[in-house]
Amino acid sequence: MRSVERTALRVGAFRRIYDPSIGEAERWYINDHTFIRGADGTWHLFGITHAEPFAPLDEKFFAHATAPSLHGPWTKQAPILHAEPACGETHVWAPHVIHHDDRYWMFYCGGGDANTRYRIHLATSTDLWAWQRHPDNPMLIDGFDARDPMVMRFEDGWILYYTATSKPEGGHHVVNAMFSDDLVRWSGKREVFRSSVIGTYGGPTESPFVVAHAGRYFLFVCTNRNYNETAVYVSDSPLHWQEQALVTTFPSHAAEVVVDEAGVWFASRCGWGQGGVYLAPLDWNPPR
Repeated sequence: MRSVERTALRVGAFRRIYDPSIGEAERWYINDHTFIRGADGTWHLFGITHAEPFAPLDEKFFAHATAPSLHGPWTKQAPILHAEPACGETHVWAPHVIHHDDRYWMFYCGGGDANTRYRIHLATSTDLWAWQRHPDNPMLIDGFDARDPMVMRFEDGWILYYTATSKPEGGHHVVNAMFSDDLVRWSGKREVFRSSVIGTYGGPTESPFVVAHAGRYFLFVCTNRNYNETAVYVSDSPLHWQEQALVTTFPSHAAEVVVDEAGVWFASRCGWGQGGVYLAPLDWNPPR
């Protein structure tokens, strides 16, 4: 691996772009979320939501908002994908949306009947408004509280990253990967990052997000230290990162990385008690 010291990355000041409490009689939050730009140029934001204070096991539907630009103004829309017990869902967490083959693919955590058997589900849409659960759900089952899926194209297939523990009942907090040729049939589970921290729920590998940039792969994970911290690790491979390869940390919970309509990179933050969703410029080559 090339020297971490040669890798520069800086996240600037955060600015709020969306407050889910506007128009409500009480405060609401957005937690793990995703951005996607539709074919008509409209931006869509989907995310975990609930009235304050936080109640993760009662997060039963996803927030939906739209905007003409990533930077707003954002308009609240009707929520989507209410948890469906008949499909094995106890709640809905952490959506991630990609576009492929004239459809939008949303991967999300549907909870489960036990912390050792949490389900990653798939729903698809042709327009980002109407969503249908895939009949082959679940895409995978794992513990402890396997959640926070993120999907990336790699070579001729796809990688699905998610947070879990080294054993279903608990252990080292890890990021796992699964592989697919068609976004539906997933196999080959592989541990790609292991934290030295041992536990069950929470931990320092939440909300994994992988970015390929300049021939290297950057893993963003929420560490949960002081709630608002994201760590970034670098590797020459999208299948292996080490704690020693830490590039930087920045104050964000459940960060996503997104490129706006002008081609500028941003990192986001959100979370319980945070007042909405924020963006900060992400500079891959800051002055030293």
